[in-house]
Amino acid sequence: MLKTLRNAFKIKDIRNRIIFTFFMLIIIRIGSQLPVPGVDRDVFANWFATQSSDAFSFFDAVTGGSFEQMSIFALNITPYITSSIIMQLLTIAIPKMEEMQKDGEEGRKKIAEITRYVTVGLALIESIAMAIGFGRSNYLEKYDALHVITVVATLTAGSAVLMWLGERITEKGIGNGISIVLVINIISRLPQDLTTLYEQFVKGQSVVAKAVLAAVVICAIIVVMVIFVIILQDAERKIPVQYSKKIQGRKQVGGQSSHIPLKVNTGGVIPVIFAQSLMQTPVIIASLIGKNNGTGVGSHILKGLSQSNWCIPSQPVYSIGLVVYIALIIAFAYFYTSITFNPLEIANNMKKQGGFIPGIRPGKPTSDYLTKILTYIVFIGAVGLAIVAFMPIFFSGVFNANVSFGGTSIIIIVGVIIETIKQIESQMLVRYYKGFLND
Repeated sequence: MLKTLRNAFKIKDIRNRIIFTFFMLIIIRIGSQLPVPGVDRDVFANWFATQSSDAFSFFDAVTGGSFEQMSIFALNITPYITSSIIMQLLTIAIPKMEEMQKDGEEGRKKIAEITRYVTVGLALIESIAMAIGFGRSNYLEKYDALHVITVVATLTAGSAVLMWLGERITEKGIGNGISIVLVINIISRLPQDLTTLYEQFVKGQSVVAKAVLAAVVICAIIVVMVIFVIILQDAERKIPVQYSKKIQGRKQVGGQSSHIPLKVNTGGVIPVIFAQSLMQTPVIIASLIGKNNGTGVGSHILKGLSQSNWCIPSQPVYSIGLVVYIALIIAFAYFYTSITFNPLEIANNMKKQGGFIPGIRPGKPTSDYLTKILTYIVFIGAVGLAIVAFMPIFFSGVFNANVSFGGTSIIIIVGVIIETIKQIESQMLVRYYKGFLND
């Protein structure tokens, strides 16, 4: 990776793109420190510190601390991510949008434009709900129309600006801008998390050997998880495809071999986010309306849904929620794969182009074969995702390791870094071929 970056800086165009991305990220981090007018940040910070919901902690992690500080980027790019997921689902459900997606570049531009409008709409809805909820809880300096409108306008504008900056990074910088923004927010919280781990497990040890052992164990766990995620992200099953020869005039064309790459982790981090959102939504609602401190059956159910209560030796009953969480990750992995990969369409396209899988007849047998293979590898990928999601929860419950990042954050960071490095390498390759042709 370091060699790739070093070589990239030797190429002027790529160097300018990297520098542009760097300055955009500086602007984003500065904006994450600017307060929302009319919000009492001290009172809000005290309220946030009392919240036990893991969804609030994850939301604060992906916003780079902007939510806890209630800055102008408090909503961050979460409305855009939600909008993108909604549009992806609608593309499968609505035939007209599916046709639009197949229209090539023009269709993708229309979908991107609709996604922007949906993003602003979601940001507006979220900011209105937050402004009214915070106003009723006395987190605003004054709860009147002017202050509510100011907060709503600021939060919505902040989310829209971040979306625009992300698109500019995609256009003039390196990598997917939205993903880069998300990763830099998560990374910005890592120093604080590592400091917490140091003070909790290393600094307080009276024996130097124990402190060194604790530091080695923490580093080993992080390194092993990162390596495991890298393997999970890059793993794929290559299905060989042979194209039959055709006669055009007096020449035979075709006959080349290729392959269909089926990624083991086809859904990326989406299944984990879906499962986490479904589990945490009731907990968030209960926290906002003040119903999370009860003693009835509902309270025990809410505790079972909260990750902070899982894997605690003294309260094993609440770990049932962890079993449900893992089952949801596996289920959503199959669901997301089913809406993003269509074996029948792949088989029909191969048949039209004269392609076939050796030993498998074209058409429906090919579709059935791809479905069978996909079922196996999706399960492997889903189990891998569940392991990555489980490890931080286990150490948090058993050893009380209180950090904001978890398996989801690690998957996002590793995945985006890998894709960005690959894009840099591909651009370097294009420059190399251009130079070769010019010579």
